[in-house]
Amino acid sequence: MKIIISPAKKMNFDGDFLPPRQAPVYLDKTQKLKEYLQSLTYDELKKLLCCNDEIARLNYERYQRLDLWGYTNPAILAYDGIQYKYMAPQVFEGDYYDYIEDRLRILSGFYGILKPFDGVVPYRLEMQAKLKTAVCHNLYEFWQDDIYRDLTLNDTTILNLASAEYSKTVAKYLTADVNYVSCKFGELIGGKVIEKGVYVKMARGEMVRFMAENAVDDLAEIKEFNRLGFEYKDELSDKNTFVFVKVTSKFK
Repeated sequence: MKIIISPAKKMNFDGDFLPPRQAPVYLDKTQKLKEYLQSLTYDELKKLLCCNDEIARLNYERYQRLDLWGYTNPAILAYDGIQYKYMAPQVFEGDYYDYIEDRLRILSGFYGILKPFDGVVPYRLEMQAKLKTAVCHNLYEFWQDDIYRDLTLNDTTILNLASAEYSKTVAKYLTADVNYVSCKFGELIGGKVIEKGVYVKMARGEMVRFMAENAVDDLAEIKEFNRLGFEYKDELSDKNTFVFVKVTSKFK
């Protein structure tokens, strides 16, 4: 089984980190993206990233001096968004790290797909960025089925905890022999399950932690997840979507 999650826009490279275990699998393709990004003017990069001046300046300077093979940190410890705060990999025990290294994959516009302990550099490039080059019209076209092929190399079960922006890099290529299940976290309002962005990110992070702590090896086991006030609802779920509804206001 493989678990897919989204990256975070914010990255943290301050503090003590465990060392990376290996380089990302598609680093040669990332090098091509790096060279393209380095060729952009400041204004072109700002437009591509859809960000303010401060973020644009930071990333323009980053890309100009970027060395993919230089100083790197493990991906799972470098991302710093809400999902990662609730996952809290910095305080994992050793066997939890081994579990996620084997099963968890982070989807990335810049790297394609990452193992938790792949070494990464700070960057900013969302999968939905309108990046158009001589060889592609966007990043979905750039990565094609690379991400899916890596995911299904030795597995036929995928648990989707990623946003639609990233999971579509996988869903587009699904074949009948692959068991692909998404999790939905929301509140039951007017008979409909309504997802709220922040709570969804929190729950996704907690789900990864839950799976690592319990060494989950079968999709059925995640139905026991009951953190942050969520409970699995069988009557709202189907074979492709597991629905978790917030039944209490128990949020950290």
